[in-house]
Amino acid sequence: MGDIETKTVSGFIDKAMKPSILAIIPARGGSKGIFRKNIRKIAGKPLISYTIEAAIQSPLIDRCIVSTEDEEIKQISLDSGAEVIDRPFELATDTALSEDVVRHVLEDCIKKGRLPDFFVLLQPTSPLRSEKYITDCIVMSLKHNSRCTISVTEVEHHPYKTFYEENGTLTPLKNRQSLSKPRQQLPRVVRQNGAIYFMETASFLEQNTFFIEPALPFYMENEISIDIDSENDMLFCEILMNSAKNGNR
Repeated sequence: MGDIETKTVSGFIDKAMKPSILAIIPARGGSKGIFRKNIRKIAGKPLISYTIEAAIQSPLIDRCIVSTEDEEIKQISLDSGAEVIDRPFELATDTALSEDVVRHVLEDCIKKGRLPDFFVLLQPTSPLRSEKYITDCIVMSLKHNSRCTISVTEVEHHPYKTFYEENGTLTPLKNRQSLSKPRQQLPRVVRQNGAIYFMETASFLEQNTFFIEPALPFYMENEISIDIDSENDMLFCEILMNSAKNGNR
């Protein structure tokens, strides 16, 4: 990690000018939807391994740190080539905030005198997000001097076509006219897919949020944006992976 070939980044980033970039992967042992989700095997490998490998393979990432309180996740992460920071148990509960987990990692970097210029937050529940997506996102962000870039995908159903229910009746979320408008005439609406958050470290430490305006969108295909949250997600993702291996994608 850290050696950049010009062809890899389309000649945009000079090796001597490259900022320091840290990949942070949060992975706690507990999970509600799927038992031991982060180390469940999918297409033959623990789920977290896909994200670690993608981060390590990116020529723009200098270090890859997994934050976990779980010994098994720790060992798998080390075996996969990542560094590990032991997460306090109070930051490994269902109610712990990702912002606090990331801050804990960055404060450890400060203590060790290795605070990066930027970090990229990569959740292990996005196994189809490859090295290429990470690298492309970073290149785009640096090219536009972005302090905050969030990976997004098109929403499956436009929110202006929806209602909210109140007192047993329906009211359009936007207005009556939007319900019948062609989708092409409505604003483009996207959702965060949880795959990539690229942040300027100083800005995050100051504002303690993953959304800092003006935030830049990094578009990803809907199929690649799968976020593992259920057994059906695991099954669908494994089908896609096996299909790709067999050359059907």
